[in-house]
Amino acid sequence: MSSESAIRVSGVGKCYHIYRQPRDRLLQFLSSGRKSLYREFWAVRNVSFDVRRGESVGIIGRNGSGKSTLLQIVCGTLTPTQGEVDVRGRVAALLELGAGFSPDFTGRENVFINGSILGLSTAELERRYEEIIDFAEIGEFVDQPIKTFSSGMVVRLAFAIQACVEPDILVVDEALAVGDERFQRKCFARIEDLKRKGTSILFVSHVAETVLSLCDRVLLLDHGQRLAMGAPLATVRAYQRLIYAPREEQESLARQMQEGDSRQSLDSPGTLSASSPQEEEAAPPSLCGFDPDLVPTSTVSYPVQGAEIEDIRIVDDLGRVVNVLEPGRAYTVISAGIFHGEARLVHFGIHLRSINGIVVAGQRYPHQGETLERVPSNSRFEVRFRVEMRLPPGCYFIGGGVWSNHEPQCLHRIVDKAMFRMLSPERQYAFGLLDSAAEPPRLQLRRDNGSPACANDTVAGGLYS
Repeated sequence: MSSESAIRVSGVGKCYHIYRQPRDRLLQFLSSGRKSLYREFWAVRNVSFDVRRGESVGIIGRNGSGKSTLLQIVCGTLTPTQGEVDVRGRVAALLELGAGFSPDFTGRENVFINGSILGLSTAELERRYEEIIDFAEIGEFVDQPIKTFSSGMVVRLAFAIQACVEPDILVVDEALAVGDERFQRKCFARIEDLKRKGTSILFVSHVAETVLSLCDRVLLLDHGQRLAMGAPLATVRAYQRLIYAPREEQESLARQMQEGDSRQSLDSPGTLSASSPQEEEAAPPSLCGFDPDLVPTSTVSYPVQGAEIEDIRIVDDLGRVVNVLEPGRAYTVISAGIFHGEARLVHFGIHLRSINGIVVAGQRYPHQGETLERVPSNSRFEVRFRVEMRLPPGCYFIGGGVWSNHEPQCLHRIVDKAMFRMLSPERQYAFGLLDSAAEPPRLQLRRDNGSPACANDTVAGGLYS
């Protein structure tokens, strides 16, 4: 990733005039500015940030926080009221479903129209045409008018055009939510490929896992203003603290973030203190146990609104509290606490997160679609979740929540309440988020005549048959 900026936004703001009634617009025009018959509404105000070449920056915030307005200013489809935007390179933008398409033209014609707008020559578009159509998966419909396309077909074609031209800067505003899960994964794989090739990405999403997995930094907006910008996990957690805080506390919390009270934590790329064991090369103990140094520094407890989780712990089959776990074994995760008031339609849940904040597993009780009809006030609860720890070596975090579907709300939620470490297996075959190796892989080597290629039963420490 280069230190050179692909996008630089300096003090940008966008103001709209809001009139109480339509005739005030005419009166305002006739007054030649002598009167102000409107109130100002700043959709974006005094926002500054930059995106380096090859960097992926996510923008998060509540509905109406100014995310889409900011993207349109960056792309040049909106003129800012104040501030400056410096964009260096070819920009491909996917802002709205079907934006830039002519509904009466065919898919083929729109490919060439959009491609030429992006600065590609006809010869270059003809060379890339098959790649675009193959990626979009619209088949014979490519020669039909866009107005006959389904919403999924429109977004697939739009993304294919923008991504296949290999832009210097790709701007995406949640348009991919329209496609099915398979196509969404295909799009994200393409985005990851563009990022590896040096494309800068500006991305808006409400899905925390997407932001955490795709972005290098994250910008948090609220009411059109920048609250924070920093490491993805810390910024996403700041956003979650904001939206789950009681309404009367949200303004003061936003002000604290904006004043920089949490800047140090947001700029930190990790979630562990320097002394926390994250990547240790020392040989782990042979059996599970308890390490008192495995204490999370990233715990976030949301407001208590009728129930409170007091403890989350892991116990082994002997009932011992443990946080150093052997791979492939089953453990019990216990979530315990109290109901401060009567609750109805209740369910409980736990989640396991990786160091970068991605949820790798979770469970709920009762099962999906079911709830506890009524829980009396002052009831103490203990929910025991049986979990088979099929996770790669490393550190993980456990959080939990209590929810009510009566007046849908979170009675209490706590993130990173406990921390545990998975030991390395004697022989490690699996990689990724899940240890999928049910047993050691087997290799079979045969000569052309069907006889074994080797007489020994071991090959470089592995097994073969």
